[in-house]
Formats: sequence, structure tokens, C-alpha cells
Amino acid sequence: MYFHSVLSALIHNLRFFEGLSDDDLRESAYELLLASIFFSGVEANSVEDRRKEKTSKFLSGLKSKRDKMQSQSQSVGRKSELVDIVRVQMQISEAMDSCTRRNLMQLAARKMSGQIDLTHIALGLLNGTFKSDFLNERSYMQWKSRQANILEELLCSATGTTNEHLTIRSYVAKIRDEKEWDTMMSASERVAVVASMRQVAVKLSSLPAQFGIQGETFYWTAIYHVNIRLYQKLLFGLFDVLDEDQLIEEADEMLLLIKLTWSTLGITETMHDALYGWVLFQQFVRTGGSVLLENAVLHLQKVLSTEEDDRKEQYMNSLVCTKQCNGSHLKLHLLQSIFVSISMWCDYKLQDYHSHFSQKPYNFRMIISLVSAVGVLASDESGDLKLMKLNASDAKASRKLKSYVKKSTEAAFRKVASKVDFESKIERIHPLAQLAKELKLIAETEFNVFHPVLRCWCPESVTISVVLLHQFYGERLKPFLKGVSSVSGDARSVLPAAYMLDQYLTKLYTSALEANKLPNSFNQDFKHYQIGEISKPFILDWVISQHSHILEWTGRAFDIEDWEPLSYHQRHAASIVEVFRIIEETVDQLFGFNLPMDITHLQALLSVIFHSLDAYLMKMLNQLVEKNHLYPSAPPITRYAETVIPMIKRSLVVGTLLDENVARKLNELTIPKLCIRLNTLQYIQKQVAILEDGIRKSWGLIRPSLDQRQTKEEVLEERSLLTSSEAVDALFATTCHIIRDTTTDAIRKFCDFTGARVVFWDLRDQFLFHLYRGDVGSSRLESFLPHVDTVLDHICGLIDDTLRDLVVLSICRASLEGYVWVLLDGGPSRAFSDSDITMMEDDLNVLKEFFVAEGEGLPRSLVEQEAKFAQQILGLFSLKTETVIRMLMNASEHISIRVDSQHGHMGLEDAHTLVRVLCHKKDREASKFLKQQYELPMSSEYDDTSSRDSNFGSPLIPDLLKRSTSFHWPKNGQSSFKSIRKKLQAATSEIRDVAR
Repeated sequence: MYFHSVLSALIHNLRFFEGLSDDDLRESAYELLLASIFFSGVEANSVEDRRKEKTSKFLSGLKSKRDKMQSQSQSVGRKSELVDIVRVQMQISEAMDSCTRRNLMQLAARKMSGQIDLTHIALGLLNGTFKSDFLNERSYMQWKSRQANILEELLCSATGTTNEHLTIRSYVAKIRDEKEWDTMMSASERVAVVASMRQVAVKLSSLPAQFGIQGETFYWTAIYHVNIRLYQKLLFGLFDVLDEDQLIEEADEMLLLIKLTWSTLGITETMHDALYGWVLFQQFVRTGGSVLLENAVLHLQKVLSTEEDDRKEQYMNSLVCTKQCNGSHLKLHLLQSIFVSISMWCDYKLQDYHSHFSQKPYNFRMIISLVSAVGVLASDESGDLKLMKLNASDAKASRKLKSYVKKSTEAAFRKVASKVDFESKIERIHPLAQLAKELKLIAETEFNVFHPVLRCWCPESVTISVVLLHQFYGERLKPFLKGVSSVSGDARSVLPAAYMLDQYLTKLYTSALEANKLPNSFNQDFKHYQIGEISKPFILDWVISQHSHILEWTGRAFDIEDWEPLSYHQRHAASIVEVFRIIEETVDQLFGFNLPMDITHLQALLSVIFHSLDAYLMKMLNQLVEKNHLYPSAPPITRYAETVIPMIKRSLVVGTLLDENVARKLNELTIPKLCIRLNTLQYIQKQVAILEDGIRKSWGLIRPSLDQRQTKEEVLEERSLLTSSEAVDALFATTCHIIRDTTTDAIRKFCDFTGARVVFWDLRDQFLFHLYRGDVGSSRLESFLPHVDTVLDHICGLIDDTLRDLVVLSICRASLEGYVWVLLDGGPSRAFSDSDITMMEDDLNVLKEFFVAEGEGLPRSLVEQEAKFAQQILGLFSLKTETVIRMLMNASEHISIRVDSQHGHMGLEDAHTLVRVLCHKKDREASKFLKQQYELPMSSEYDDTSSRDSNFGSPLIPDLLKRSTSFHWPKNGQSSFKSIRKKLQAATSEIRDVAR
């Protein structure tokens, strides 16, 4: 509606005496085109004359995207085809077209020279067309009325208020009167009327032209309002009737035909470009076709770049229009009227460009190009309205564009604010949260769509828009903030939305300042919403409140854990998955607030995570027992001696039962459950790394946004409060890194326990109590390895791949430790001769090769390192007895007499190691030395089978050690050695007494 009111300003003084409708003008324009073609000497047969030569494919050829029409016969000619296209485009019936062509061809034949004009065309048709030429009376009456109207408009406009003017009106009245013209008047009388009107027309056409332009007639200026309207109707025929936002394919060819009317209508090249651009613009307004707008801009820019000679310029300036604009009375020539009308329409649209061009950014670019060409309507210093060219250095033009930005931003805000209540109900969020979301979209569109176009003339467009949006939203947010008491309820949606909007608008503002090198007036333009000051205490309270909740949930999940794998592919415990789920939910909720935070919140979050995982790890470690509970009791210290005298064997009955709690824990620590625990610990390692990475990324997204909002003083203040990246790293080091270290230590402990469990508990009968028992040759190591292999296969099917080597290494280490236990603590049933050592060394090599597994197992260097002590012990057995005795006597400075084995603390030259080597040597000299020096009983006196299934430990040896923790042998001598011998004899006598 507004567009048509603007267009009416263009033809404010182009009103007709009688009501010439658009249909009248369209049909008259077609008649003019046909007449121009015929008078130019071109033959154009009607459709009826060529019906047999055409097919029904013609109508399908109207669409702009149709296949190009096939060439018709040479007799018809291309122009005849184009005229047919024009006829269909201008919606002229075939019957009317046939009648009009026949009469115009006759008229052209009678008038072979001279220039044609509109009055001669109308009079010629009126004189040669009869009622019988029409299908019905109604069609005839409409046609006759149109001819009368066009004649009256043409002749009366040209004659002014003279007597001829009155005569013309009386003749026109007779033509309109059905009875008088068609019934009462004779043919000769009708001819006389037409002849009288032709005389007036001839007289007018002979009047001198005003500007001396070649081909100029009196009618160019006398009836220019009709000429312009008719020419526009012809140009509108270039648009596809089936696709109105497209030009037909034959548009360029049709324009060549339309140019035949220029001499009749008084159209110049510049006028054509102006009117064609104007018509394209009108069609764009109706259809929204971007191509039409682009072509309109091109033609109007061509008008501005074309220089006309003085006479043509004077002629165009004489075509004056008057209009009312913003209360002012403007008198404009034709080009000015077109430009003003376009500028007024653009002005209206640009005041709300967000609404009109958000979905069509290309159109916005073209509209700005159009405005830059035609100018913007503004008041000059005297207050008169005039078109002002866009110029970045022109303050008035800059103010005009700034006003567009302000008005469009305000309009966009009013639009979303008016419907935000309804949309928030649909989205089920608070209206302020929905409004923030909508305003962010407006700002985003301003920055991405409109600013790149406006920045050439108004670089401040983004800053103006975002400041207004920030201000509008702040006015609505302020009352809400006063009532916030927690980060729940409505605040849960409004505060993050407001904070994100504040951040985004700030980012756009600073980006626009930097990109356009504008002065920074940030502090004056922006007053940030007080989101952080309000939300930070509430967020900290929320994090703290999660602490007890997560600890309780962690404890509950751990207590019901049965240490079964979660699935075949997830071989960790279900409880740890639950623990990380609740932790990750807490992390997601915290950062999901999308609210400002400081390092205090990060510290609180990491503290919650640390205590939760640390509690879980401590519970796991508390389920572990000390490895010494797995080791067999130390057998009695004896010396090798054979006896042929039958005697009653003595057994050692010492020790106490395992603590009930220890026994219960050991029953729970089976190999499958140990594997699940180890997998769970490894899962913790992986998830902690993932969790830390996620928290760091989320924190990184928060910190930059905070830094953008801060002044230099605020940044320095925060750095002084340990908010730098170094402080963040320190926080993670005291939480996640400690958790990883604790987990690593727990993995080590469980691996060590697993190895000890396999060798010293599960396989003690097959290994510790079988190997070399009685005779080395009959109880070699080969019988033990299949049992180990079975266990390893079972473990490898349960353990995580990343832990496999650690567990295998622990079993390897425990196996070597068990092997040393057999050599040193094997008991009275084990004694080794020099010939046995070779077999034992072979067994040790077999054990090492078993774990190397031909390069598929543990690294050879690692196995060799682990087996080094066992190799050294075998080396002691290889030495002569005199050498071992000498080594024992020379260890005076470092002897620590611990007659029971302390696993993991044995030294190669320790007294207790050397004593045990002598005890297990099948050698008379060693036996004699032990008898003389320590009075140790013979091994044949004992039956240690009772100790094989015993979980007891000797209380006498620790008591002995308490009373005599160490002995020091001076370098010089035997006196100290004798003292040591007495104490050892005393100890062995206590053992013998108990044994009896």
C-alpha cells in the first residue's frame, strides 16, 4: 500500500480527463507497437493467418526457462514471432489482435509517408472497425469506449481550453453514446465526425516543436504524460507472465521492436534507461526478484553516467511533475521524480532494514547501491528537500545512515519484544532469556549482513546497533536482577542468557572498533550487566553443596561393588563409571551455567573432584593386605647331615592364625577381582586425563570472555589474586596430578600383590613346596611353568592391555623371589650339592626365557635385571664352603642378624643370607662349621611337611631379634665372632626347646 502511494507521487500531475484504466493503456500501447511496426515497413501476419504453420508448442515457449523456439519458416519472419510473444505477454486476444492488425495494415498502406502519432492510430481504428468485427456487443462497447477515452485525453490535453477543446468533447460524447453512434448516425455522419477530429489532430501535429530535436513533434511535450504511461506498459510486457520475477528470453529482441515507438512517444536513450530502470524497480517491489533489482540499478547508474546534449536535456527537464513530500510541495522533472520516488521507497524500507532484508542480504546490498546512485532525500540549509548523494565525508549523509541504523534497530527490538511472551511460552523459557536470544540474532545479522555493506559510508553502524540493543535489554533486565537469590528457577535461564548477550555485544563492539580504527569509547557506551557480582557467590555455594552429595554417592557406589567387569569390552568396575558420571554431571552443570567465574570456583570444583576420587582410591587401597601375609612361615634353621639311625622326626608347631579381617580380605582378593581392580585404576587414569582436558577447555572458554570485559587495572588486580595460567596449572597439579600419582602408586601396589598372590599363595604348593624338595633332579622347574602359563593366560584375558606387561612383570618378579625363597628358606628338606648347581642354573635360565617368550614377552634386559639377585645367590652356592665361611666372618661391619627371612630386604653379603647358603649346602664342612659355631640341629631331625599348609609365623624369631637386633664383628677378630656364635647358639637352643 505504501509503495503505490509513493508511486502516485511520480505522476501527480499526469492525471487524465477521463478514466483511462490500466487495461485501456495496455491495449492502446499494443496498438501503438503494431502501428510502429507496420509503418516501419515490417510485415507481421496475425495468428489466424499463420495458424496452420504453428503448433501448440508456442504457449509453452513463453516461460523464461523454456527451450528456445525453433526457427519458423522464412516467409513468417522472426519479427512476426516476436509480435506474437508481445501479444501474449500483453494479454491481447487473438480476435482483437486480428482485427487490429487488419485495420492498421490498411492504414499503413494508405499513409506511406510521414510520422505516425497516437491520434491518427486511434482515429484510423475507429474509422475502420465495426461492431461486426467483435464476438459480442460488450467487447465492442469496451473497445469503442477506450478509443473515445484515448482521443479525448490526447486531443483535449493538447488543445487546452479553446473552442476546439469543446468540440472534441462533444464528438467524444457522440462516440460513447451507443444509440447515437451505432444506430441514429449514418456511416457518412460517423465519417464526418472522425474527419473533423482528424483535422484537429493534423493541425496539432503540425505545430512547431519546442527544442528542435530531430524527429520531435508537438505531441512529445503536449501529451508526455500519456506517452510515458504507454511506454511503461510496453516495458512491463518484457516480464514473463508465468514467472513475473524474470525477464523473458526474447527481452532484448523485444526491446528492439519497442524502440520503434520512440519517435512517436518522444523517448530518448536516457529516458529509456530511466523508465526501464523504473519499471524494473517497480517489478522488483512487486515480486522481490533480485535479478530485477540488479538490472534496475545498472540502468539507473547508466542514466547518471550518460551525458545528453543541451537540447535533449532541456526537453527532459520540461517534463515536469509536482508532488507532495513530507508536507513540502515539490516540482520535479521526470528523472528527478523517478529518483525521488525510488529514494522515498528505499528510505521507508531502510528505516526497518532488519525486517525487510535479513533473509535477502543481496537485495540490501543492491538497495544501498541504488540509494548511492539516486541519493537520499534530506533537507538542505534552507530547509528544502533535495536528493543528496551518499558520501562518506558528508556529515549529512552520515547522519542519515546513522538514523537508518537507529530506527531499524529500534524497530527490530520492538518487533521481537512484542512477541517474546508468546514465543517464550512455546520454548518454555523465561521471556528475558528468549529476548536475549532474539537480540543476539539481531546483532549477529547486523554484523555479518548489514555492516559489510554500510561500513563504507557508516563505519559506526555496528557500534550504534549493539549499544542500543545492550541498552534496551539492560532496561528490562535491571528489575529482574534485584530479585535474584540463587542460580535456580528463572535465574537459571535468564542470567546465562543475559551474560552471553553481554559478552557477544561486547565482542562485536570491540571488533568493530578495531576493524574500522574507531576511537574507543567503551566505558562511556557500555555499562555491563551486573551478572558476575550477583551470580558468583551463588555458584560457589552450589559447588560446595555438591561436595557431600558426590562423596555420599561415591561411597554408596563403592560399597555395593562386586568387582565384576561391566561388560566384555568394558572390563572395569561399574562403580567407577558411576563415580565419573556424577563428577562429569557436576562439571557440565557448573560450566553449563554459562556465567562468569573466577579461580575460586575452579578451586572448589577441583577440590570436589579430588576428594571424591581420593576417597574411592583410599577405599580400594584399604581392601589390600600386606604382602607378608602371603609368604609361608620361615622354616627352622638346620644344617645338612645324613643319619642312618632311625629316629622320630620333629615338627615345628609355632605361630598364630591370620587375623579374621585379613583372611576375609584375602578371600576377596582373587586374581579375577584383582584384575578388575587394576582395570578400574587404569580407567581412572584415562578418565582423569579426559576430565582435566575437558575442564581446561571449558575454563579457557570462560577466561578469555572475562578478560575482554576487563580494564587493565582489573586484569592486574586479578593477576595479583593468582588468576594467571600458572595458578591454574598449580591447581591442577595439586588435584588431578596428585590423583594420577596416587592411582599410579595404587596400580604398583596391586600389581605387586597380584604377583605375590599368584606365586606365594595360589601356586605355593606347585612351586614353593615342590621345587627341589628332597632331590633336585626329581623336582625341576618344568613342572611349575605350565601352572604359571595357565594363570598368565587367564590374567591376559581379564587385564587391560596397557597393564598386561606390569602384571606379567610382577609375576616374573614374584617367581624369581620365590625361587630365591626356595634356595635360602627351603627348609630341612632342601640341600644342594655342587652337582645340583648346574641343573639349578639351567632352571633359572628356563624361568627367564619363559617370561621373555622369544621376544613376545618382557624385554630381556628387564628380566635379566630382575633375575640378577637369584643369579648371585646361585653363585654363592657355586663357591667353595671355605670361601662362604670367610665371607660370613668378614661381614662384621654390616651384619644384621635376622634369622628369619625378610622378603625384599635380603643382601648378597648379609650374614643371614650367607648363613642360609651354608645351611642348604650339601657339604660336610658346612655342616661341621654350623654345628661347631652355632650348634644347629641336623636337617634329618625335622619333618617340615606340617609347615606346607601352614599360615603360621614363628613368634620366637622376632622376639629374638628384639632382644638382639644386630651384631658387629671387629676386623681383628675371633672374640667378637665367638660372642656372635654364643648368641646364635642361644637362639637355636630356644628353637630346639620349642621343637621338643
